[in-house]
Amino acid sequence: MPGLALPSLLAGLLLLGGCDTANKNTQEQTTADKPSDSALQDSTKANLEPAAKGEEQPPAGKLPDGVRPKAYRLDLTLDPRQDRFHGQVEIDIDIDNPTDHIWMHGNNIDVTHIEALLPGDTGKQKAEDKIVAAHYRQMLDSGVVRVDFAGGVPAGELTLRIHYNAPFDKNLAGLFKVEEQGDAYALAKSESIQARRFLPGFDEPGLKATYDISLTIPKGYVAIGNAPEIGRSDVEGGLEKVTFAQTRPMSTYLLSLAVGPFDVVERPAIPANKYRKQALPLRGFARKGRGDDLKYILDVTPQMLRIFEEQLQRPYPFKKLDIVAAPQWPSGATELSAAITYREERILVEGDEPAPGLRLALLGVHAHEIAHMWFGNLVTPPWWDDLWLKEGFATWGTPLALTIMEPDGGHDLNAAVSAIRAMKLDSLASTRAIREPITDNNDIRNAYDAITYSKSLGVIHMVDEYFGADTFRPALGRYIETFADGVADSPDFYKVIGEETNSPQLTDTFRTFVEQKGVPQLDLTFDCSTQGDAKIRVKQKRYKPLGSPIQEVGQRWSIPFCMRASNGVSQCEFLTESEQTVDVSGGECPKWVMPNVDGSGYYRFNLKEKHWQSLLAQFDNLSPTERLSLIDSAFAAFEAGNLKPAVLTEVIRLAASADKRQVVEAPLSNLSKYTAHYVDPKQAEYWRAFLSKLYSGRLEALQQQSDADSQLLYSRLIGFLALEGKNQEARKTLRDKAEQFTGFRQPRNADALDSDLYEAALTVAVQDSGKEFLNHLIKVRGELDDPRFESASASAIGRVTDPAQLDTIHSLALSDKLGSREAFGLIQNALAEPALQDRNWQWLQDNFSRVVNKIPEQWRRDTPRFAAHFCDQNSLQQVQMLFTQQQKLVPGYERALAQTEEGINLCMALKEKGQALAAELK
Repeated sequence: MPGLALPSLLAGLLLLGGCDTANKNTQEQTTADKPSDSALQDSTKANLEPAAKGEEQPPAGKLPDGVRPKAYRLDLTLDPRQDRFHGQVEIDIDIDNPTDHIWMHGNNIDVTHIEALLPGDTGKQKAEDKIVAAHYRQMLDSGVVRVDFAGGVPAGELTLRIHYNAPFDKNLAGLFKVEEQGDAYALAKSESIQARRFLPGFDEPGLKATYDISLTIPKGYVAIGNAPEIGRSDVEGGLEKVTFAQTRPMSTYLLSLAVGPFDVVERPAIPANKYRKQALPLRGFARKGRGDDLKYILDVTPQMLRIFEEQLQRPYPFKKLDIVAAPQWPSGATELSAAITYREERILVEGDEPAPGLRLALLGVHAHEIAHMWFGNLVTPPWWDDLWLKEGFATWGTPLALTIMEPDGGHDLNAAVSAIRAMKLDSLASTRAIREPITDNNDIRNAYDAITYSKSLGVIHMVDEYFGADTFRPALGRYIETFADGVADSPDFYKVIGEETNSPQLTDTFRTFVEQKGVPQLDLTFDCSTQGDAKIRVKQKRYKPLGSPIQEVGQRWSIPFCMRASNGVSQCEFLTESEQTVDVSGGECPKWVMPNVDGSGYYRFNLKEKHWQSLLAQFDNLSPTERLSLIDSAFAAFEAGNLKPAVLTEVIRLAASADKRQVVEAPLSNLSKYTAHYVDPKQAEYWRAFLSKLYSGRLEALQQQSDADSQLLYSRLIGFLALEGKNQEARKTLRDKAEQFTGFRQPRNADALDSDLYEAALTVAVQDSGKEFLNHLIKVRGELDDPRFESASASAIGRVTDPAQLDTIHSLALSDKLGSREAFGLIQNALAEPALQDRNWQWLQDNFSRVVNKIPEQWRRDTPRFAAHFCDQNSLQQVQMLFTQQQKLVPGYERALAQTEEGINLCMALKEKGQALAAELK
């Protein structure tokens, strides 16, 4: 889950007793395990063997039922100084029916020997295993493998023994190697289907098994795994073998393998408590020389873990807790069991206290990953269509835990912002439901989106608030207890929750929100025709913005609906029909109604104009989460053609003067979009004056305040005014800070800029300080050991506005001076910058295959989103043509392309309304 610009940084915010089975001795490693000379030629493409005529076709998605792994014994030699690794694995398997072949996984693995071992005659005193010859074939480039058995194998138990070798990946996929400051490290990124790149096996979440792992590594190096280290012995050639204890049953996507000259930080064990009877070893790992920078995250870990244990009333399920700062990592973090692994820039903190935005992001990602130890690791979804059961509940658990840690930290507001952000994606016809079928391995990563994370958060929060924590949370604990060490899908979840709460409405709410896509819109009308018998009529339908292809099909949800009227009374109803009537408490006709009490409902609302006006008059009396709901509903109504520009302008003004940071920031993303696409040159002066009037005074006042939220808001607003509002004073402030921090034409001042302002300040300097600063910045990137600066500076470099600098940034994007993640950020920002968008798009088309090879492999499916800032028909056609021609390079791209196409169409459809809003300010 990159040191990003502050908006992106904040957007990223946000158990088990051993299964003791007898170990089987792994055979001595032979020369057959080692890579042959021919195998030493590094390959990024597997040698596929398509199915023969008349042969069963390989499964594109889930493997057929009837074959289950029980235990893995893995013995690998991992030397990150080399280009390849090698070893063997034994897998104990249960097979339901006699067969001549099975399906499993492996991707770009060179198998040198494979055989099956059948148990000998148990009636004999010295039974020997029967060896069956086998043949291994990779059939699909997604890593689907067929293993054929000579003469077939019977139903029952067998052991599959495989000797193999493979290249270390160089693009952050599977078992990859990286070099930092002259040292080489190897790390395994297993989620979601990357374990098959380094382990032939059964790479599906529902196929859990135990693991006994041994790693032969360079002597003196550190090895990290999912279980405690239990032995270390010398091996010839300057190597040593590290042996780990057996794990509890777990999925392949949670496997941790890491080797390198890491700093190791040992902390006192986390004390036992009411739920966990043993003290828990706590360690931190960082690349050489950065161990001290783990202090902050290790300091907060014991309290955070205790809160989760107390709230879930279940112990942390593993025998240790390792916090790993990976030198490079394709995502922000991954919940590898007992060895949570983070991209180092997310958790390393120089000094005692991180910048406010970094701190908030660090706490959010850390709480999310710890929550996964129960949601996902202890109880696991059997397939990726139920990803929400781990990601949604981990996302929901994050603000709950952080609010207990910091009651005044605003974490509830951050959660509300996250749920509202999901509504933007959920407003598309091309969105996906929280739970929907995934039939192809190439589509799995598309489920890792705001729908799975943030819509799930919003829906779970709505249920928790409406039905009550005392009802819902004990049932959730029962769900964890019931399926611990096993798997559970959505029907399993609904069944347990329904039985424990005895509430059909609760399970109906989950089903209707989880299994259908879209945002409910509630249209409220007042009926005061009968004195003393006032009513509110509520009509539900799917929200549909202007230009949307969404079809009206009578979609309905079971909605926990709560409103508060001018009489001060909150009342709740359960909405299940397309239209329902709510009797107003007391019968008096209300002057105003707030249709989403506490902003806890995952829906939008719309009112008649006069009722919008009366509600806006109460803006300062609404809770912060209610204001967030109002702002989102107002923008949604405007973009659906149902709210006048003058009313929206008043909403924007009210938000700008609010007392909570999240409320002030709420309109900024929409205003950025309107600035880019709907403000023509004749209106630009008025528009910029409007933005300056809204925020300049607030910015000046914030400079005098030292609390974290004020500092965060200052960083957000000065960046917005400088980049979107073209405010010259803001731009000079940021430019000066960037030049001082990087030492441009002056001695470097490391205190001139904190990480929350890196991207905004560097972007302004790149645009305003000339080519000499750009060259200076590229040079400084190679001198500073600051991963957040490296990421932010790459993104800033992409925003150049001088055509003479394009050759420089294009060469840099594809060079070895930039990591794969940083290259993606540079290109994405280059295509977001209006000044040179056309020329950057032409470069992307001309160099598409090189770009695809440069960026992280699991991000290639997202390349259509490079065009997300386009807003015209010609650009849309060019996008469609590019991906028609290049689709084979980016498997799984279809969802991203459909959403990008729809986004461009919606942007064009809103143009008239957007221009009317800008004209309103003359």
